[in-house]
Amino acid sequence: MNKILKYSLYDLVRSRWMFFYFGFFLLFTLGLFWLSPDISKVAISMMNIILILVPLIATMFGLMYFYNSREFTELLLAQPIPRQHIFLGQYLGVAGSLSLSFLLGMGIPFLFYGLATSSDVGLFLTLLVSGVLLSFIFSGISFYIALKNDNRIRGFGLAILVWLLLAVAYDGFLLLGLAHFSDYPLEKYALGASLFNPIDLSRILILLKLDIAALMGFTGAVFKKFLGSNLGMIVSLIVLLFWVLLPLWSIRRASLRKDF
Repeated sequence: MNKILKYSLYDLVRSRWMFFYFGFFLLFTLGLFWLSPDISKVAISMMNIILILVPLIATMFGLMYFYNSREFTELLLAQPIPRQHIFLGQYLGVAGSLSLSFLLGMGIPFLFYGLATSSDVGLFLTLLVSGVLLSFIFSGISFYIALKNDNRIRGFGLAILVWLLLAVAYDGFLLLGLAHFSDYPLEKYALGASLFNPIDLSRILILLKLDIAALMGFTGAVFKKFLGSNLGMIVSLIVLLFWVLLPLWSIRRASLRKDF
């Protein structure tokens, strides 16, 4: 698995798509610093980009890599290599290359504009951790969808549907339910419902670090009310790590059961 991981990572790091991904974050972050040198303001602006764009790119790139490397995967499957090692190595290579491009593209401008002497190092690290975890989560989801669907159109359709549900529709459905049953005490329900959405958890993790009540929304306010800022951040991080492990387990299980 380590050899497959190294090959996939080396192959993807040289890809022009990774350079575009790195260049986008580099130029976008530099543009925000050009508009305002305040690190906390730039971090707030980057939050929305990270929560929407990183899951989308991880989902699409994971699918494209899986489907485009199918012939190479079939060649590996003909060798005496365990199936789960092949797919886990490829998945970790995709997630690792995406995370590396994200870290460098966003980290270089922050370091250039004085992050080392700023009091917002914790906020910056929270942004990085959220982006890396979302890269691993959604590239894992895309690999699992591709493993379960040989038809590319169906795979891409399901992946986009999952991203739309978690990034756009989930909060809308949650707020609709809360508004419809507003006569009942639903704070604990909202607390539990937010655990099923890694994007929502990442948003809560960042906002708890910012401690900006006006931007927290209902679920963020509930997290702070019941758990407090520090415990809320720890719970959010633990559940996000579980979301990383869930696709890993799913990919391994699907690879063992799939008939190639």
